[in-house]
Amino acid sequence: MQQCQLEQLDFADLVRPGEVIAWPQGPGEPLALTERLAAQGPTLQRPTLLFGLTYSDTLQPALARDFGLHALNGAGNSRRVTALAEIFPAHLSALPGLFRSGGLRVDVCLVQARPLADGRFTLGVICDFTRAMLQKARLVVALLNPGLPALEGDAIVSVQDIDLLVDGDARILDLPDPEPSAAEHAVAQCVAELIPDQATVQLGVGTLPAAVAQALRGHHGLGLHSGVVSDAVIDLIERGVVTNAHKGLDAGRIVTGGLFGTQRLRSFAEQSGLFDMRSADYTHQLSVMAGLSKFHTINSGIEIDLSGQVNAEVAGGRYLGAVGGYVDFVRGGQASPGGRSIIAFPSTTPDGRHSRIVASLGERPVTAARSDVDIVVTEHGVAHLRGCSLAERERRLIAIAHPEHRDALKRITHQKKDSLP
Repeated sequence: MQQCQLEQLDFADLVRPGEVIAWPQGPGEPLALTERLAAQGPTLQRPTLLFGLTYSDTLQPALARDFGLHALNGAGNSRRVTALAEIFPAHLSALPGLFRSGGLRVDVCLVQARPLADGRFTLGVICDFTRAMLQKARLVVALLNPGLPALEGDAIVSVQDIDLLVDGDARILDLPDPEPSAAEHAVAQCVAELIPDQATVQLGVGTLPAAVAQALRGHHGLGLHSGVVSDAVIDLIERGVVTNAHKGLDAGRIVTGGLFGTQRLRSFAEQSGLFDMRSADYTHQLSVMAGLSKFHTINSGIEIDLSGQVNAEVAGGRYLGAVGGYVDFVRGGQASPGGRSIIAFPSTTPDGRHSRIVASLGERPVTAARSDVDIVVTEHGVAHLRGCSLAERERRLIAIAHPEHRDALKRITHQKKDSLP
């Protein structure tokens, strides 16, 4: 392992023509490295940037002059450049295997790491598919970041995994929970009523998960197993709502692949000793989720058609979402004994003009197949779709659409029936 100072780092000496450069998602992004890489773009021979969910200001349209762009996720600030990028749809559970097999290429991996007393390093806030990337990459550049929490599990990397260690930057992206809307609070209340005490829950991050976490404050004996978690889980733990005592697997432990929160979450995770950092091989593995007791997964979406097909990727012609862990958790909830999969969102777009329950997805992608969808929730109620005919699905979904859009949905369904021979 070689070492250098940040101001000495010259990517032109490290990156070969046309190579693929990747870094971890969200707070795992090594900001000083990605900022320096972007600034040195004109000196490079057009490498490609491979990115997932980002929240930094690194990705800007101007990067397309110097880099190819490959997107695994279009949410957060990644949406700034997805119109210029090649999109790679893939289940999160499959990503570690795709990297290890070479199905997805990565040549240079940029990470941030904190040294531990025993000589190993921790990635601190991220696991997901990061270890698979750095194990496959020709070159791993690690930024020393003493601000990372000293967490172990799949966040651990050895000194042999790192080729170049760069001093130093203590910045970590803070991701505070956003404030949910009134409609999202109403949806969350409906969701909470579906979740029994002693269930294991997957939440994710964003306005709706934050609202659901608040709505669960009256529950007892819950467990957590999630791809990522936010500050919202701390209140549930401190209130005694989350005990992890009845999970059936990983009892007493919160299992996650990412800490997508603020310093409050990072400090709590390190000091409490309750968190197991695991890669997507584990967090999103169907056989693991099938071993959890009463696993209830909660995910949102952009829209759903009247047959139950969900689009969680494209809105207004723009790629704003991802396949990600969506289908993994939709299927995982239903594989668990006593578990359910819940897809929840407000019935309309924020301006109220467009229904998010639509007659047809048209040319937009099907992220979750209608055969996989279980329960759908809006602020107007709950539609249980599993085992229902297509005609019954239409009736149940129209019933939870916004009242101002129900007649239009009914007219479209009647017109389709009238047009049949």
